[in-house]
Amino acid sequence: MSDRLNVLLLFSDQHNARFAGFENHPDVLTPHLDRLASQGTRFSRAYCQNGICVASRCSLFSGLYPRTLGCMRNDDQSGVMREVFPVAAAFKANGYATAAFGKRHLPLACDDGWDVKASHFVHESPDDNYVRWIHEQGLGDAFDRDWAAEFCHGAEGTPSEHREMPFSPMATHESDLPEGTTMEAWTKCRTVEFLKRQKENGEPFFCFSSFYRPHQPYTPISKYYSRYNRARWGDGRRAGDGLSMPASLRQKISELPPRFQAVFANVNRVFCLDRAREDEQLYRNYIAAYCALVEEIDDHIGDVLETIDTLGLRDNTIVLYASDHGDFVGAHGMIEKCAAGHNLYEDTLRVPLIISGPPIRSGVVCDGLAELLDLYPTLIDLCGLKVPALRHPLQGRSLAALLRDGASFDRSFAVSENWTQSTVITDRYKLGVWQNPLNPKASDYRSFGDMMFDLKSDPFELTNLAGTAGGATIEASLRETLHQWEQAIPRA
Repeated sequence: MSDRLNVLLLFSDQHNARFAGFENHPDVLTPHLDRLASQGTRFSRAYCQNGICVASRCSLFSGLYPRTLGCMRNDDQSGVMREVFPVAAAFKANGYATAAFGKRHLPLACDDGWDVKASHFVHESPDDNYVRWIHEQGLGDAFDRDWAAEFCHGAEGTPSEHREMPFSPMATHESDLPEGTTMEAWTKCRTVEFLKRQKENGEPFFCFSSFYRPHQPYTPISKYYSRYNRARWGDGRRAGDGLSMPASLRQKISELPPRFQAVFANVNRVFCLDRAREDEQLYRNYIAAYCALVEEIDDHIGDVLETIDTLGLRDNTIVLYASDHGDFVGAHGMIEKCAAGHNLYEDTLRVPLIISGPPIRSGVVCDGLAELLDLYPTLIDLCGLKVPALRHPLQGRSLAALLRDGASFDRSFAVSENWTQSTVITDRYKLGVWQNPLNPKASDYRSFGDMMFDLKSDPFELTNLAGTAGGATIEASLRETLHQWEQAIPRA
């Protein structure tokens, strides 16, 4: 085997950072992620650069802020996105075998550099994808039912792609798929196969193993969902009996941003928050399903880590775990991420981040501010890659010295932004400034006002300090910080 360091990037979609054992969550069990964290460095305050899938992933893989990349929403495309040299391409140029299994959501050049790729989706990998595989197993009807829970039709490339199908309230139900056939299990199996091949051929590798969940539709299989309605809670027969409900579940709707208020008014019939306010069992079903999906991912990650150990790769492999953004999981009474209506709350912007491997200190928790776009320069440094002069220089900061030697890492603020809201985050405070929301009208947001929270005294973000006399000095300072950052970071 090569003496160069391998990299395995384990990734999930929409994992709220609070929902993990290492975060002391009262319900969710993640023993394998907990072990990975104990063997490496965990960042307790890591933030995504945009609380929506494509923009966050493209920022991570390109090493550029969304505004520079020209990717603020999922369907954005720009000249810069055609010109970037993503991290996978950097590894490939240095003689690494590169592979991506599962959801990529990386358009244009952001998706360059893969030797092998297999997606959940037909459009990302027409010849090798989960949708085709699950239908070949004779389980297409069960998968279509799960997909329709949110989308009201089957997935792209299925016979029911254009046929209206029943949705499930809050996109939640128990899946009929048997164990070992979910998107997560498929991603795990493809990853394990690749690791075994790389052990045999001795090439160094960069592998992106990307799980679709706990993103909606929230349709866990019985093995995991039953943990939240019987096995863990004794004789309870309803999903979520015994769950610790979010402290902000019943926050006044009038205190929430305009788009949130619209969702509560049943703009989205699938998410049906109006009904959930009347019937809390709908919330419990959703939250229990979300927890179950996190636990399934943890089990599959455990299998991947066991494979790394069994193959003797652990001492030569950097293993990372992160997610592109979070999910409300009932906080503020909300579901999903509502990216069209904010880019502010901790539930969606703070992400889990663990980095473990031979040069990295173990058992360390870093409370400093980290950003997902730091991962590109960090991996370059840790692996000693040679990267050509980039047309668009990387904008993140390398964490390598901190990881290896415990060097200080003093970032005074982090920034996350999408087309609705730009947010600046410091060690204690956070300010979100409205930009150009599409729906409802921008004027609704202007009249609602910007949002500022004291994360120390108000960790659940219930009291908006923007525009108050007591918060005026801090607010002015944060506005100036954000203004200077906007002036320094170029736009596409």
